[in-house]
Amino acid sequence: MVSASLEILGMVLSILGWLLEMLACGLPMWKVNAYLSANIVVSQSLQQGLWMSCVVQSTGQMQCKTYDSVLGLQRDLQVARAMTVLSSVLGALGLLVTVAGAQCTKCVPDESNKARIVNAGGAIFIISGLLVLVPVCWMANSIIAEFNDPLVSDHQKEEMGASIYIGWAASALLVAGGCVLCCSCPNRQARFSAKYAAPKRTVQNGDYDKKNYV
Repeated sequence: MVSASLEILGMVLSILGWLLEMLACGLPMWKVNAYLSANIVVSQSLQQGLWMSCVVQSTGQMQCKTYDSVLGLQRDLQVARAMTVLSSVLGALGLLVTVAGAQCTKCVPDESNKARIVNAGGAIFIISGLLVLVPVCWMANSIIAEFNDPLVSDHQKEEMGASIYIGWAASALLVAGGCVLCCSCPNRQARFSAKYAAPKRTVQNGDYDKKNYV
C-alpha cells in the first residue's frame, strides 16, 4: 500500500513537472526588456523566447514573429532549444515506462520486473529534470551578466522572464518525482516474508514422532 501511494505521488509530481517544462519551452518569455529609467514612457515591451520574439503593446495587443534562422540565434538559445526538446521527449518516455511498470497496471506480470521498470522510469524523469535545469540556469546567468555589464546601455538591458522561473519549478518537480519513484519499490524481504514450517516426520509404524509433541 505504501509503495503504491509513493508511485502515485511520484507520477503526479513528474507529470506536473513535464507539463511545466513544455509550457516553459513554448512561452516566449525567457527574456523581457528591463526599463530602468523612471522618466521613460513605455508603450511596448519586447519578449524573447526559444522559438519566437513578441512585441506587447500597452493596449494588450501582441505581435509575434518566429526566428528566421536557427544558426543565426545566440548560442544559449540554440542550446536551450535542443535540451528542452530532449527533456520533453524523455519526460514522455519516462511516463510511458512508469505506467507500464506501475502496480495498478497489468502490462508486466512479474512483480520484480515491475519494480525495475518503475526505477528506470524514475531515473528517466531525473535526467529530464537535469536537462531542463542546464539551459534555464545558463540563460539566467547570461541575462544577469549582461544586466550587470556597464558597457550595455539601460535601454538594451534585459531581465529574466516567467519561463525561466517555470523552468526551475519544472526541474524541481521532475527530479523530486523521479526520486520518489526510485524509492517507491517495496522491499524484497517484505515481499517474500512468508515462512513455511517443515513437514512433520512420521515413524515406521505410521504414528507421528514424539518430538512433534510438546
